[in-house]
Amino acid sequence: MSSSRSFITILACTMAAAGVGGAEPYSKLWGSMGGRWTADSRLPDFSHAGYHEGERVPPTVPVVANVRDFGAQGDGRSDDTEAFLEALSKSQPGAILVPAGRYKITQILPIHRPGVVLRGEGIAKTILQCPVPLETIRPNPGKTTSGKPTSNYSWSGGIVDMKGKTRLGKPVSIPVGSSRGSTRITVREDHDFRVGDRVVVQMVDDSKGSLLSHIYSGDPGPTAKIRKPIRIELHTQIEEVDGTRITLDRPLRLDIEPRWKPTVSTWKSTVSESGIEDLTFEFPDQPYGGHFSELGFNAIAMGDVGDCWARNIHIRNADSGIFARGVRVSLLNITLSSERKVDNQKCTGHHGISVGSEVLCQGFDFRTRFIHDITMTNFHSGSVFSNGKAVDFSMDHHRRGPFENLVTNVDAGEGSRLWKCGGGKDLGKHCGARGTFWNIRTKRPQKWPFSGFGPPSMNLVGLTTKEDSQLDPEGQWFEAVPPEAMEPANLHEAQLTRRMGWSDPGEVRD
Repeated sequence: MSSSRSFITILACTMAAAGVGGAEPYSKLWGSMGGRWTADSRLPDFSHAGYHEGERVPPTVPVVANVRDFGAQGDGRSDDTEAFLEALSKSQPGAILVPAGRYKITQILPIHRPGVVLRGEGIAKTILQCPVPLETIRPNPGKTTSGKPTSNYSWSGGIVDMKGKTRLGKPVSIPVGSSRGSTRITVREDHDFRVGDRVVVQMVDDSKGSLLSHIYSGDPGPTAKIRKPIRIELHTQIEEVDGTRITLDRPLRLDIEPRWKPTVSTWKSTVSESGIEDLTFEFPDQPYGGHFSELGFNAIAMGDVGDCWARNIHIRNADSGIFARGVRVSLLNITLSSERKVDNQKCTGHHGISVGSEVLCQGFDFRTRFIHDITMTNFHSGSVFSNGKAVDFSMDHHRRGPFENLVTNVDAGEGSRLWKCGGGKDLGKHCGARGTFWNIRTKRPQKWPFSGFGPPSMNLVGLTTKEDSQLDPEGQWFEAVPPEAMEPANLHEAQLTRRMGWSDPGEVRD
């Protein structure tokens, strides 16, 4: 244990014993400006989430085409699908403008090339009217983990399908272990890595399940139905190359051990610098049939993309809103609303926003309840939900070990189902190691979640509560700082500001 870590441990134990808890407006894990934080502490570094690691806002790219020039009417009656498909397939990279109007879309709109942006003229002006579910457009029947027949669009797919393919370089083995929090790895001599390379570290579990256990800080819960062996990916970028010693741009989220056969490869997607912006998706106002009845009134799906975005998007009456399963994706100013009749859980849809790794969802507004407002799963890490609000927020951690993700600065509304989650039985606890919940405000006071939610290594800081602080450096960390006084209010912005040396929180450069 480092001397700085030892100091934090002693300090926290002393404060806990004294019952100090929330006496200061900032966390003992961070301090007023990050002065108490170390990379190997229980508080992860979340500052690399989003488009280009959050260091830049997505650009406003020049317009190269207009759907009206391909025959789109935008009158709410004509089927404009073919005009959109032609514009997407024939236009050069750049923005495809969708002027103000109501556009009837009855097929999937593919964005399978880099540098393509579908841009409206504002959420109140440009509306994509989508009357046909995905299961009718392109049938894709499936089953739940318990065997119940349903559509695979219950948890995937979108009327706009942004999809790429990953290109991995030659895997180079990592013969020497490294500790979580370190930024250095040692690789074989026969490598050709360069500074600036985007890379992925991959590890495969051993026969004893030790990597799976490590992802849960030794407390995975029942895991019999997780397909073994699991494979873990950690995305990062190379800052320095010194022979076989590689310096990465961020701390490792997990230990690297030879028994997990670690390798590192360059990583690239065939779809990058693409986006969807300034428009509304509108689905039919029909009663929601409930869990696993969904046929795919879904807005956006992203798969295997890198450095892409959706911003200024309104989604109405959806089964599911956005599936963002790429890397370094930004979802900015996303609103979800519904006029549909609710189901017996008082919900109007299934998944609101579901993310992969290193995704930044900032400025979200849930004006309706989904069964799962937000979803993290499948061993994804490094994603951030921030600056949001909801009617009655559900922070779904859908088992299979999502670890080191952050929810911060959220008005969660009623607070009756904050820890409500999905996922089948025997797929591990819902949340993995060091999931962090920071400045979450609710009408109802909150406690540490139920034992099956996640391991004691999670961090709960600044939630609405009547509980006392419980500050155990090796166990539960529940820090009862009043959320209305929390400093910093947004942990992600504070970490990014500190890393970049900016003068103001959230000062993202163009």
